[in-house]
Amino acid sequence: MSTPIPCLAQLSKACTSRITSTPRSLPIRYFSTTPSCRAKLVQKMVSKKGKTAPVKKLNGKNVVEKKKKVSTHWKQPDVSKEEQYSLLDAMRALRAWEVGQKPTSVKYEVALRLSGLKNGPVVRNRIRLPYPVQTDFNVCVICPPDSKYAEAARAAGAVLVGEDDVFEKIKEGIITFDRCICQADSLPKMNKSGVGRILGPKGLMPSIKTHTVVADPAKSMRDMIGASEYRERQGVVRMSVGQLGHTPDQLKKNIKSFMEALQKDISRLSDKIAKDVVEVVLSSTNGPGLPLNGAFQDAKTTVTEQDLVGS
Repeated sequence: MSTPIPCLAQLSKACTSRITSTPRSLPIRYFSTTPSCRAKLVQKMVSKKGKTAPVKKLNGKNVVEKKKKVSTHWKQPDVSKEEQYSLLDAMRALRAWEVGQKPTSVKYEVALRLSGLKNGPVVRNRIRLPYPVQTDFNVCVICPPDSKYAEAARAAGAVLVGEDDVFEKIKEGIITFDRCICQADSLPKMNKSGVGRILGPKGLMPSIKTHTVVADPAKSMRDMIGASEYRERQGVVRMSVGQLGHTPDQLKKNIKSFMEALQKDISRLSDKIAKDVVEVVLSSTNGPGLPLNGAFQDAKTTVTEQDLVGS
């Protein structure tokens, strides 16, 4: 019978060899308490919880970053120090820029800057001015090709009428029209054709909101003659209000009608949404933009209405 001492020695050797030969299956995690690692850990914890601003290191110190305030309203420049013009003075300056141009090719345009929310509802509508701005535009009518609406649209002067043929030309990139009207019966077929991806970015896609999905396309074409559309974009509404050949009185009435229509559209909005006209700028096709002061004629200037009639 052997003594217990050799048995204990053999047992200890066996245990040590078994421990050293067994590989480690669990990953080893190292934790550091240095300032850089601690700052990163705090920044991750703060960004996940969202209680305070993220932490960044500046000159060896942990500094809390302040979140930038995002403006919810359109920025309005200070126009109190800018020179403003009466309507007659602005027309005289713009006509000097358009010397040699045809009276029917140059147009006056008014830009209205509005104050309001960036993500709020926009103002858009169509108006018939007292003295229309004559424009030549081509109209496309989407309707059944053999229907009575197609015959009336062709008689009214539409350059393109039909359904499948129109869709194929649009997909091929052949767009020879400036406006597009859809008859109500052809609306489902137009939506399935996929032409909205092409007409939408160009602003030509018919829709109910823009009054271009109608029951009688020919009647809508007659209403478009002399009518002007306007839409608010980034807090500014632009629209052509006259031609170079219009007299100051005609341009004055057009601007007044446009301003009244815009005020009505603003009043139809919710009471919680406030929009005000901050600035009115008159420009021409090749001329600069001149801010208007709301007066027809200034007492300081000698220009009269008769000086601009027939010039």
